[in-house]
Amino acid sequence: METDFSWWQALTLSSILGWVVVSSLFDLTKLIRSRVQPLVTRQVLADTPFILRIQKWQHGFFDKFFSVVSCVVSVPFYTGFLPILFWSGHGRLARQMTLLMAFCDYIGNCIKDVVSAPRPSSPPVRRLTATSDEKQHAMEYGLPSSHALNTVCLTGYFLHYVLTSGGPTDAITTAVLFATLFMLVMLVGIGRIYLGMHSLIDVVAGIVLGLLILAFWLSVHSQVDNFIISEQNVTSFWTCLSLLLCFAYPTPELPTPSFEFHTAFTGVAYGVIIGLQQTYNSYNHESPRIFTPELPLLVFLGRILVGIPTILTVKFCSKAIAKWLLPVVCNTLGIPIVSSCYVPSLKASESAKDQPKNTGYLQRVFSLFPQKVYDVDTGIRFLQYAGLAWSVVDVVPTVFGYFSL
Repeated sequence: METDFSWWQALTLSSILGWVVVSSLFDLTKLIRSRVQPLVTRQVLADTPFILRIQKWQHGFFDKFFSVVSCVVSVPFYTGFLPILFWSGHGRLARQMTLLMAFCDYIGNCIKDVVSAPRPSSPPVRRLTATSDEKQHAMEYGLPSSHALNTVCLTGYFLHYVLTSGGPTDAITTAVLFATLFMLVMLVGIGRIYLGMHSLIDVVAGIVLGLLILAFWLSVHSQVDNFIISEQNVTSFWTCLSLLLCFAYPTPELPTPSFEFHTAFTGVAYGVIIGLQQTYNSYNHESPRIFTPELPLLVFLGRILVGIPTILTVKFCSKAIAKWLLPVVCNTLGIPIVSSCYVPSLKASESAKDQPKNTGYLQRVFSLFPQKVYDVDTGIRFLQYAGLAWSVVDVVPTVFGYFSL
């Protein structure tokens, strides 16, 4: 049952809206960049000899090892890991890690595009991009290192979950877990430098920012989880929040894929939130956990074999529907749009000619907004990943029930 917005919801949304207005009026992004970018750039150049010293240890084994380590802590890996976590019965952990990753991704990418500091110059630094994901990351700005940031936040929260949700843990086990976390963070940081993807300042900034975000999240995660399962204003609040975050995102000095990454994972968080409103009480509340009599290993493997094709199908259908529906809605409302990728017919030159005049009532309302051309791919990408995440916690559990999984 939906109730009126609470004070903190109104304060959150109004603060973001206020930031959008103030930053637009005073061009705060460029102002901050003009102060910070030269300092960071000088440090990146000063770190080059340190990077070259590390790369003197170049070896095929290290190339493959650090490439694998980077893949294991990358966003695509976590994106594939989170559905399995939901279906294994650890719903609370999966919810928290999904929201935390969306939060980390947004904050980290905002800072990247505000500062717009370069990655280490290649050459003289050797940059190794073994996967298409790494090649995309190489197109982003450098500070902070997203891999270091995500490793600190997500593995740190996972460690907190393990230590607080299980039984009593002795001091030796706790020390071993913290040492493992420390070693993983160090390996990721050294690997990003060895691969030529980041300078030392990028990695240090990622670790420090990760610790700050983790500390903040640990102080609010219980309240956040209670809110998203309360069914009170969750859908309306999260819809407004997702929309405002898109407008609050800073404009980088040069185009990068960072905004695309943010849009995708904000869509994932939105889809999970929407799905939970339908299925929390029936499935995600008391879901059996793996390796228990209620969820043996073979049944869990059956869930994966059924669940993965299902969510990929929903993702494909969500994208197809969004590609058809969003241009129709935008044209009906008189919102100028282009498409950089998903809808080839909507090119910049053609869309400017084909936009209808603002003659209807709704079109006159939307004409009050800034008359800029919007990239419809942002909405398509958001709905595509929202559909995927929604299916993880809503559609797939229904399918599991049908097959007695």
